[in-house]
Amino acid sequence: MDHKKVRVRFAPSPTGGLHLGGVRTVLFNYLFAKQHKGEFVLRIEDTDQTRYVPGAEEYISECLSWCGLTPDESPALGGPYGPYRQSERKPLYRQYAEKLVQSGHAYYAFDTPEELESMRERLKTPENPSPQYNHLVRQKMRNSLTLPDAEVQELLVKNTPHVIRINMPASEDITFTDMVRGAVTFNTSQVDDKVLLKADGMPTYHLAVVVDDYLMKITHAFRGEEWLPSAPVHLLLWKYLGWEADMPQWAHLPLILKPDGNGKLSKRDGDRLGFPVYAMNWMDPKTGDLTTGFRERGFLPEAFVNMLAMLGWNDGTEQEIFSLAELIEKFSMERVHKAGAKFDYEKAKWFNHQYIHHKDNDSLAALFQPVLAEKGISAAPAYVATVAGLVKERCYFVNDIWEHGFFFFQSPASYDEAAVKPKWNADKEAFFTAWSAQLETLGTAPAAELEAAFKALATERNLKMGDVQLPFRIMLTGGKFGPPVFDIVATLGVAETRNRIAKGLEAFK
Repeated sequence: MDHKKVRVRFAPSPTGGLHLGGVRTVLFNYLFAKQHKGEFVLRIEDTDQTRYVPGAEEYISECLSWCGLTPDESPALGGPYGPYRQSERKPLYRQYAEKLVQSGHAYYAFDTPEELESMRERLKTPENPSPQYNHLVRQKMRNSLTLPDAEVQELLVKNTPHVIRINMPASEDITFTDMVRGAVTFNTSQVDDKVLLKADGMPTYHLAVVVDDYLMKITHAFRGEEWLPSAPVHLLLWKYLGWEADMPQWAHLPLILKPDGNGKLSKRDGDRLGFPVYAMNWMDPKTGDLTTGFRERGFLPEAFVNMLAMLGWNDGTEQEIFSLAELIEKFSMERVHKAGAKFDYEKAKWFNHQYIHHKDNDSLAALFQPVLAEKGISAAPAYVATVAGLVKERCYFVNDIWEHGFFFFQSPASYDEAAVKPKWNADKEAFFTAWSAQLETLGTAPAAELEAAFKALATERNLKMGDVQLPFRIMLTGGKFGPPVFDIVATLGVAETRNRIAKGLEAFK
């Protein structure tokens, strides 16, 4: 690590939901910055206004907030290197594009959409179905490399629509050191002359990312490996603009793959296989289509973040559960894998289960209260916390507290009578009548004392514990499920327990 203060950035386009791969990029940026006492910047890359989706920027910020990965600088927070939306930085970019033209490293291209389409049709072959505007093609197109200078100036004076393209070398090896992949080499003959400045004056990603990283003093740039083919363009831009000494160190992160490992995980895969791929719910404002997110599915943010950290990284031990503080301490780019990481939804659920199991009962109760409110149920926080503590070992999601503990909030509407009636008799009916009366004298006794009294009464009446405990459970819950019976009794209280015994006796007649 050199002497520069570490500055990293996450620079999404506001075009829709935030894929878990994007959140993992945020996480790795955040961990690296915090570990090195650096700064994490959120920059919005909205140069392509045709793809801009209203509300997407706010959604991205909310996702980061939910995950606890708050930026130090952003459009909302501001900072010394703003503005942090590229659309608000538009006047900055043309000067750098023009500088590249003047130095011969870029050129004006006046080709119309029709001329570009004609070129593609003319050069298309089975081996090359999508011809590129490259070092060979540019010599046959309408640009400042082929037109006389006077004609170029005339076209510019007339404000003829044009773009500025990078002038890629015909064949030059470009090598850089990637923090994940080591030495990476490209030959420029395989790269087309990317557009740097569009006809509307907006920069493309290629120019904007270099200019903004330079002006914002970004020291490390982490992004998905799908951006690796763009690296030679960006490397040359840093060089051509005279900023090579300030170029950030790059790390191209491995893809998050489909569960079968066959290709990048997509929203379509989540829809098909029944799991979320976005951090939070996303509603497309054009179609109204709702895509479920991890938050709304019931994932705790700390579990979601922990799960993401393990997709493509580990600390070299068997440890899998890490707090955010532990991740900041132990994270290293050296331990990031080169190969893609398969997404396993069952493993994701396992992480959530671990966090719910170890979360304090009061916090779980607070998370569960909205579920109760939706059902029109009001319960004291302390009572809900007790219930959460009894059932959380079985829960993968907060909503599961209802599935495993609904009977704490409402009497059973029906009973598993088939498990009781075949062996029901007058002795058992008399036992429960006596047990109900005895409960009045036990008051708020703890579960162990209640169990001892129940056993003593069963012994006194020559009944086996198993013969009466199952009917008792079914009276309380409606079925053969739930936490230990006497924990249920201690939680419900004597009055409610006696009420349920009375209802059960009536049902089992």
